[in-house]
Amino acid sequence: MKVIGVTGMPGSGKSIVSRVAEKMGMKVVRMGDIIRDEAQRRNEDPGKVAVELRQEHGEFVVAERCVDIIKNSSSNDNLHEDKSQLFLIEGIRSPWEVEIFKKNFPNFIVIAVHSAPKTRFLRLKKRMRSDDSGELEEALKRDKRELKFGIGEVIACSDFMIVNEGGISKLKNITRSILKNELQNGS
Repeated sequence: MKVIGVTGMPGSGKSIVSRVAEKMGMKVVRMGDIIRDEAQRRNEDPGKVAVELRQEHGEFVVAERCVDIIKNSSSNDNLHEDKSQLFLIEGIRSPWEVEIFKKNFPNFIVIAVHSAPKTRFLRLKKRMRSDDSGELEEALKRDKRELKFGIGEVIACSDFMIVNEGGISKLKNITRSILKNELQNGS
């Protein structure tokens, strides 16, 4: 089994990396989906729930849920060393999450996607997912919340850094190259 993580600030391009991984046969577990699902259950704002979950259950809660998803998926597949055993975790936010993944998955690596704040804001404004805002002030608040989780440290300590200021095809090509190399190296 090979598990790779992706980190980056909101709007940096993590979802594009995930789509490339899916096209390469990897299963993608999105940490943000865990938060958004919980927010929907609670009928609350995803940003508020992201903080509350960690306060209620500890810094590891979202990572532990991802580990469970991967291990359950892996055991249900009952296959060894095929594409169903390749996972990408999108949206790592804290060093504690990296710690959990490294404990559970040997040779776990992190890919960071980085874009300038202005570039990210323009992308978020265009994307407008449920947790995005078209207001600069709200986007900056979200960035500050993400930084409080420790995402800056995760980005700084990542195994690979992709600067995403060019076109989508450039990001896809770099991503394919990194993933292909890591998957060939095995677990």
